[in-house]
Amino acid sequence: MYRIIAVSSLVLMAACATSTDASRQPVSADVPPASQSVTPDPFDLAMHTVEELVAAGNEQIAIDRLTQLLGHPDLSDEDAAATLLKRAELRYGDGHDLRGAVRDLDELVAKYMDGEPSGLVGDFAFSAKAEEQRLIAALETGDLSPTETFETLFRLGDHQEAVDLIFSRNLKPDNAYIVDLFQVGYLCEDSDLTGPSFDMTEPDGTERTVRFCEFGK
Repeated sequence: MYRIIAVSSLVLMAACATSTDASRQPVSADVPPASQSVTPDPFDLAMHTVEELVAAGNEQIAIDRLTQLLGHPDLSDEDAAATLLKRAELRYGDGHDLRGAVRDLDELVAKYMDGEPSGLVGDFAFSAKAEEQRLIAALETGDLSPTETFETLFRLGDHQEAVDLIFSRNLKPDNAYIVDLFQVGYLCEDSDLTGPSFDMTEPDGTERTVRFCEFGK
C-alpha cells in the first residue's frame, strides 16, 4: 500500500507556505504555560477522530468524515490541502476508491500547488494514475473472471457496478468487501430486508448478517 509520510508538514512546505492562520499564533510569553487554558483546535480534533476511525478499521467512515470537513466554510487553505491529501491516501488504500484518490490529488495540485506536483505528492499522483489506467485496461480486455472483474471495479471505486455484478453473477465477495459495502451503506442489518444475505465480521470482531438495504422496503 502506498504511504504518504508527514502529510501536514509536506502540504505546509510544498503547497501552502504563504498561508497564515490567526488561530494558531504563538501564546504570549507574558502568560506562564502552566496557567494557560488551551482550546483544542477543531481541525486537529477532526483529524484525530479520522485517525481513530482508521485505527479501528472504519476507513469508509473516516473518508466520509474528511468529506464533511472539506465542506466547512472556515477551513484554511493549509488544512484543506492536508484534508484532501489524507482523503486521497485513504481512498487509495483500504478505502478502495482509486478514481476518487486521483480526483483528490488533481484538486490538491491544481488548487494548492499551482498545478505543479512535486516530491511525494507528485510520486503519489503518478502511482495512482498509473494504477487507474492499468485497471481500466484490464477491464477492457474482457479476460477477467467475474470475481476479478468485481474486485477491479471495486478497487476503482465503481462500487455500484461491482454491486450489480454480485446480482448478475451470484457472487459471494470476501469479508473485506462485505465490510466496505456495509460501511458505505449498500448493506444493512435489518430483519425486514429480503434478498441475498452475507455473513460478515467487522474489524472489532462483531459478527453480522447483512442484506442489501433496498430489498424489502
